[in-house]
Amino acid sequence: MTSMVVIGLSIATVVIVLGGLYATMRKGRPPTASVSTLPTHDTIGSDYDDPRTIEVGDSIETHGRRAGVTGALHMSWQGRQWTEHLLDDGSRRPVWLSVEVRQGLVSTDPPHLEVLLWNSVPTQGMIPAKSMLIMEGVEFFPIERGTAAFRSEGETGRPERGLLDFADYRAADGRLLSFSRVQGEGWTASYAQPLPPGSITIVSRAA
Repeated sequence: MTSMVVIGLSIATVVIVLGGLYATMRKGRPPTASVSTLPTHDTIGSDYDDPRTIEVGDSIETHGRRAGVTGALHMSWQGRQWTEHLLDDGSRRPVWLSVEVRQGLVSTDPPHLEVLLWNSVPTQGMIPAKSMLIMEGVEFFPIERGTAAFRSEGETGRPERGLLDFADYRAADGRLLSFSRVQGEGWTASYAQPLPPGSITIVSRAA
């Protein structure tokens, strides 16, 4: 009986010591990354242009194709803020470039910079469903929808201020699709192409 008591006290002592060491190690851990630490464009140095510095009137180049930045929508939704730049690449079709600092999936993940190039697709009168929809034979599943406030700058074809409904979808292969409309107008749709660091070159700045 005495030996069992001694063994029990020994085990308890070990547990207490290990617990103290674990607490000490946690106190010495470095803090998580701040907003200024981005694992994409912020860590690539000065070799690449930062898309967050793009302004109306700039001329940029993406994948060897040059375009002028004719306008911008400054968006806000549920504490998130991002910018959508309207590009004129001579194709006579709407092309938008969205730039947003996104938070990680969990609080300990560092934020990352998301840059997407949006090309319009014909909707043929489609409206965004709250469940899966099929576009050009591909199944897309809803990931996010809401109504964002916006402020226009330059030539965008949008009011100076207003509300924009949106519904975003993702396919199994990662392809992105988004429906959007200024309230009171019809729906338009676009496919998104993620742009890796270094894809955008700012050729010239606005005068």
